[in-house]
Amino acid sequence: MTYAIIETGGKQLKVEAGRFYDIELLSVQPDEKVTIDKVLLVQHNGEVTIGQPLVGGAKVEGTVMRHLRGRKVLVYKMKPKKKTRKKRGHRQEITRLLINSISLDGSVLASEENAITLTPEASVTTVPAATTETPETVDVVAEPVAENSPTEETPAE
Repeated sequence: MTYAIIETGGKQLKVEAGRFYDIELLSVQPDEKVTIDKVLLVQHNGEVTIGQPLVGGAKVEGTVMRHLRGRKVLVYKMKPKKKTRKKRGHRQEITRLLINSISLDGSVLASEENAITLTPEASVTTVPAATTETPETVDVVAEPVAENSPTEETPAE
């Protein structure tokens, strides 16, 4: 599994190729390509490259899917015994970014096409067909149980 840790919008994110992430608003139109150069760490096949503070020559390329607004956050300020109350709401502007590829020094380490996606058909395993021999049948006969048998619990009086 190849992943990178990037910095965008003042936050750090662990990203993988072929997945989408909600980040701070970017001033880019939907369906446009974005290249992020602020890569802090790249991990590929057990090899970890850590930047100081950034990894040189590392890039993460993505496509902006759409812009949306996050959940509403209520900000309520109150001063007790002063009859002062303020209630305000805020919704953060968000950009949904699909990660296309992670590259290091010009070579693509992971891309959207190479990302493993699990489909319902891929998760089904085939079971070998059973043998045509029929197993021997066994008859099971249940014995009736008496109403006041010692196996039943009787309420204590």
